[in-house]
Amino acid sequence: MKNNLLICIGVFFSLAVSRFIPHPPNFTSLVALSFYVPVFFGRKYIPVVILSFAITDLIIGYHNGTHWTWGSVLVIGLVSSFFASKLMYRILGSLIGCVIFYAMTNFGVWTTGMYGLTFNGLIECYILAIPFFGNTLSSTLIFSIIIELTYICLIKIKKKYLLKYK
Repeated sequence: MKNNLLICIGVFFSLAVSRFIPHPPNFTSLVALSFYVPVFFGRKYIPVVILSFAITDLIIGYHNGTHWTWGSVLVIGLVSSFFASKLMYRILGSLIGCVIFYAMTNFGVWTTGMYGLTFNGLIECYILAIPFFGNTLSSTLIFSIIIELTYICLIKIKKKYLLKYK
């Protein structure tokens, strides 16, 4: 039970810090956490990511696309298990998570009518979001590498500790 609480607090803290410190638009740990939390802790922790996002949204503010973002977190978390087996698959999977996030959230923006509810409006919405997609890709890659390095270090520490006290 204590480990579950620590995981929940860690996920919330990681997401909150990356959302509250000044950053370029869409440069957060959201996609990386949406991918890695279910990979390392199980799908049962997907709601923890969504709830952490919802709590930080209380402070930042809700908007018309908030629920599309939460939906993308759910989808990314659900597909993450298909990429969990190897390091390169996980990196690839987290970047595919960026595509899912881009596709879903910008579709949500389009549904608000901001660009016109036409096919041309949909295309315009996706084209104008490309700079944000670049930020999402780069932040997800950076946070994925940080998560992977942390994971590798923790495995080494665990092995060293187990060998030392056997």
